[in-house]
Amino acid sequence: MRRCTMLKKTLATLATAALLSSGMAVAEDRVSIGTGGTGGLFYVIGAGMADVINRNLDGTTARAEVTGASVENIRRVAAGQMTFGFSSSSTLYEATVGEGPFNGQPLEVAAMAYLYPAVLQVATVEGTGITDLSQLAGKSVSMGPPGSNAAVLAQRLLTAYGVLDDVEQQFLSYNEGISALKNGQVEAAVVLAGAPTASLIDLDAQEDMVLLSVDADTVAGMIEDYPFYQLYDVPADTYPDQTGPVTMINDPATLFTAANADEDLIFNLTSALFDNLDQLSEVHPQAAAISAGTATQVPIDLHPGAARYFE
Repeated sequence: MRRCTMLKKTLATLATAALLSSGMAVAEDRVSIGTGGTGGLFYVIGAGMADVINRNLDGTTARAEVTGASVENIRRVAAGQMTFGFSSSSTLYEATVGEGPFNGQPLEVAAMAYLYPAVLQVATVEGTGITDLSQLAGKSVSMGPPGSNAAVLAQRLLTAYGVLDDVEQQFLSYNEGISALKNGQVEAAVVLAGAPTASLIDLDAQEDMVLLSVDADTVAGMIEDYPFYQLYDVPADTYPDQTGPVTMINDPATLFTAANADEDLIFNLTSALFDNLDQLSEVHPQAAAISAGTATQVPIDLHPGAARYFE
């Protein structure tokens, strides 16, 4: 009987060893990243982050999820359906206080890092004669997709200038808005994205593009009311026809997770990303703007795991 028991133990040990050697018994952390549509910057950089995590964090498998971007990401991360995600700073702030699309239903999320600027670029063409945002009164303007962060920010900006009620608002996608501008169907169009962005590069290649600059004094009250926005100077020559710097409103892209996410996991994920920014910068030029030096400029509290890394 004793010999039989020992044989069973030996067989069990051998079976366990076989499983371990084949990798079947190795537990892996599965990380899902909420991004946006496949054509957007959230998805491009999110897919790059998944690759960086897979290359540098042992025992972890990460993948980027195609989503409806900020609002969907926040809801799904807070519900534990995804590990972390991308959001605009404004939407992330509204989620924590139960405002905007989260009206009366605040969600428990925490920031991981400021990523890169996403600026509201208001474009027109030389033939319109428009050189200042105040001149949009009485004009037709593509405000971005309906309900989008771009449309909300554009409405707040034009309210600060006192012209919103006199603007004919068209709610078009970025590509549709730029096409409408080229065809003379609107006289200005907004795009909320990192600069340079593809749709405006295309516009600038075909037309004499004019980017409208924000006056800091005019929007001071707006930024006081909505402190998650920032002024941001887009350098001269970002686009070929842009001969001088243009001041815009920045609604930064922010990485976030659930407030109750495991501290060690978030620390390890943050480490994998920020210790390997050279790899991430190869994904897209805008990814090169991601820096540990600006990472803590977030609109809500940092998650303890991320805070531990940056400290």
